[in-house]
Order: sequence, then structure tokens, then C-alpha cells
Amino acid sequence: MIDFTPLLQPDLGQRAIPIQVIAAADFETWHKQQNERVRLLVSAHRFAAKAGEFLLIPGEAGSDWSVAIGAAETSGVWDLAAAVARLPEGVYRLTNGNPGAAALGWLLAHYRFDRYRSNPEPIAQRVLLSTEPASIGETLALAHATALVRDLVNTPAADLGPGQLEAEVETLAKRHGARVTITRGHDLEAGYPLIHAVGKAAEKAHAPRLIELHWGNPAHPPIAIIGKGITFDSGGLDIKPPSGMRLMKKDMGGAAHAIALARLVIEMRLPVRLHLLIPAAENAIAGNAFRPGDILQSRAGLRIEIDNTDAEGRLVLADALTRAGEENPELIVDFATLTGAARVALGPELPAMFCNDDGFANALVATSFAVDDPLWRLPLWSPYLDMLKSDLADLANSGDSGHAGALTAALFLQKFVPKGCVWTHLDTFAWQPAPRPGRPRGGEALGLRALWAALKQRY
Repeated sequence: MIDFTPLLQPDLGQRAIPIQVIAAADFETWHKQQNERVRLLVSAHRFAAKAGEFLLIPGEAGSDWSVAIGAAETSGVWDLAAAVARLPEGVYRLTNGNPGAAALGWLLAHYRFDRYRSNPEPIAQRVLLSTEPASIGETLALAHATALVRDLVNTPAADLGPGQLEAEVETLAKRHGARVTITRGHDLEAGYPLIHAVGKAAEKAHAPRLIELHWGNPAHPPIAIIGKGITFDSGGLDIKPPSGMRLMKKDMGGAAHAIALARLVIEMRLPVRLHLLIPAAENAIAGNAFRPGDILQSRAGLRIEIDNTDAEGRLVLADALTRAGEENPELIVDFATLTGAARVALGPELPAMFCNDDGFANALVATSFAVDDPLWRLPLWSPYLDMLKSDLADLANSGDSGHAGALTAALFLQKFVPKGCVWTHLDTFAWQPAPRPGRPRGGEALGLRALWAALKQRY
């Protein structure tokens, strides 16, 4: 993974190339202030300071030049990202203040996933100076956490199974003195039967497991972070079509987000007692795969009739939610690439958020927009629980109508949330389908910064 640390440095007055960030509304004023040579250059390049526009302005001497960048009306994370790829190596300074949130976009514009390229292109070192050195550490932590999500999601399932997710958590634990507990394979049968049922068809090659990490002062408020870790989803016996299976290496995107958020909590020393849970499995096809019509017992004791083996993520999360509740957390956050219905409703870039507490939900939504990582709240509409009724068991894992798929999935999960605990569920895509400045096509952290900001605000 790229080390962003050298790319964001404190401004100590060192020599640097000036960057002017100009909002379109301020363009006319700025334009009038320029000399005739610059105005001619602006006209020749049709520069109007629209978001993403870029202009190199030569100075009197050959080495004396500056940059003008168009930006949105309100400053955001991605204001500088479009320009970064076009800048030569060097050290840069904004002429009109501290980069603020845009420093993160500057860093992430350097991101590359070149693990499988024979001749990867070298990454140009473009250094940005900051007049707020106290903010550099958190910005770098956010960049590294985002890159971690991208790297994990981009890695093919052949190279990233439950064992590799376990290794990632172990690495985090060793670095910070946390404790890890693993329950895997046949040992899951008695305590985590839903995780075992989902993963047993791939057990010989990729044994399912529940990965748990504990960190923090026991005197601090307990919180749990859970991430769906389905490292590949064939759909099981309700097999997906090729078009639906092509991106299913990303079905562990929830786990990637959870690990990255746990990393932020630990590295930034948030005063909480953290319990990270990753139910990890591959939903494969074999003679022992769980079947439509099977009735499975959960860790909580509820019996679940399997309506669709492709609704497996909620099953592994159910056992993890039950386990999290046994330690009486005051807050549970779970991330999951759970439903196509959420993408139909909100598209690829806007995660669906469900929450059982209006106060936390309102704060989370407001914070998400403030940090340019928006979430949209959908309702836990209890009448739709009727869609999960089973003739034989306590409930079904999926409705048969096709209606309100994201809502019924969230209502299923809510059945396993301990009473009195604040719980929020993010149904995220974890993927950038088309490249945008600072966001290449591929794995993407969607909702990570929003949750981190909300946890900071709460604790």
C-alpha cells in the first residue's frame, strides 16, 4: 500500500510552487486583477475556474510559475484531486489558505492499485504544504484507511479469502497491542451455526471463521464494529448469473470498511473499548452447501428458513450481531455490501443507512454531508416484517416479493440487535463504477469517513 506520509508536510516557509484555488463565482474578480499576459493566457485556454479546470501560469523567470485551479462553490475533499495528476513533481502551497479537507483528496489522487501489473508506472511525488500541522496526522490516517479499503476490495478472491482477512486483523492487533480471537471451521457449528452454514461449502479451501479483535481501556464506553466478510459470493445454490457474479470479490467490502474504521479508532486513540467482529466466509457451491428450504438455528436461538441462499450476508451478520450484544455495547455499527435493492434506490455512491436511534441517525447524516461522504437514511419500517414470515420457522431470510429489499434486510438484522443498544447499519456498494478525480474505478470507501466523524463527535 502506498505511503502517503511524504506527500503532506507542515509549511515551514520552504520554497514551493503557488496554487490559487478559484471558485467560479470569484473568477471575474480574480481575472480583473491579473496582468494582460495572464488574461491572454486565460483566454487562450478558455479557463473559467469551473470545478476541475486547471491552468499553468508562467512567471518572469523559467522556474517561476504558478497554478490556478477551478473549484466548487463550497470547498470539498476533491477540489484539488483533478489537478494533481497533471502537476509535475514538486512542492506546492495554496496561496489562499490551508488546504483543509482538500488535502485528503490530494493524497488519494496518488492512489494506485498496481499489485498485478508487470511494469507499474512510478507515482510522482507531489508534496502539499499545510499551515495546520496538527491536522496532518488525522488526514494521513484517513488516507491510509481509505487506501486499505480500496486495496482489500480490489484484491481478487483467489488472493483474499477468510484467512487473509484474519491476517489483516492480526497485523492491526500486533501493531497496537490488541487481542484477537478466532473461531473457525467446524468449531463454528455449535456457537455460530449461521456463519458455518454459509461457509461450509468452501471449508476445505477457505474455512469460514469469526474474527474478533478487542482493544481499549475497559473503563471506556464499549462499542462494536462489524463487517460482512463474504470473500466471494457465487449466490450459493441460488447461483448468480455471470453479470451478477463478476464483482463478487467485493462482497467483503463491509469487512474492509470495518477493519479500516477500527484502524482509525485505534490509531487516533479514540477513548472507547472496541470490539471488532468480522464474520468471514465464501458462499460457494458443493454437495454440502446449505439449500433453499433448509431451516437453520442462529446463535440467538431463532430458527431461520432459507428462502434464498444468495441472501447469505445477513445470516453471517446475525450471528456476529448476537455475539457483539453479549458484551453489552452502547453502540453497534455494521457495514455490509448487503442488497442490490439499496443500489437501485440510491445508486452506487450513496450508501443506505438504517438506525434505531433518531438522535444518532440525525447526527450521522448531518456529519456525513459535512465531511463530503454522504449517507441517506432509509426507514426501519416494521410493517414490512410480514415479508419475512415463514410458515415453518421463526422467520425467513428473504422475502419473495422483491419489494423493499434493503428495508427487509435491515429489519432481519434488527432482530439480532440487543435491546437498548444504539445500532446503525450501512448498506454500502464499496465500489467506484466510473473513475472520478481522486477515485479510480474499483474498490472505494463509502461511509467510512462519515462514521469516523460521527464517532469522534460522540466520543
